[in-house]
Amino acid sequence: MTQELYSVEQIADLLGLHVRTVRHYVRDGKLKAMRIGKQYRIARQDLEAFTGQSASALEPPPLRRQRHIEVSTVVLIDAVSKDTAHRLTTFLTAGLRGRPQSDQPARVETVYDEERARLKIIISASIETTNTLLGAIAAMSGS
Repeated sequence: MTQELYSVEQIADLLGLHVRTVRHYVRDGKLKAMRIGKQYRIARQDLEAFTGQSASALEPPPLRRQRHIEVSTVVLIDAVSKDTAHRLTTFLTAGLRGRPQSDQPARVETVYDEERARLKIIISASIETTNTLLGAIAAMSGS
């Protein structure tokens, strides 16, 4: 018969306790454990009896990992009027709001320097979204 055994360190992680606290529980007989060599091992059913919960309820959910690529781009456009800068900013932010929802966040920030007639656009998004926004900037700015 195979039974799932936990180390004192694993129990401490699952319960959010210090390792010494778990060892004290074992030594005081509050948490049943078996000694294997110089280390304690706690059976799954003993952990469940101690906590009054299923051991699987204590374990954190598995991490869901997927590849995420984000691009940060800065675009500087010189000799642009305030009205054109405003139109371009409105167009880009509306374009972000209108895109399909995805797990990948996208952000566009703009800063207009009226004295230099320069628009700075900062894009932080996926490669695909960044590429689409850069195409829109090129089309609207006449490049």
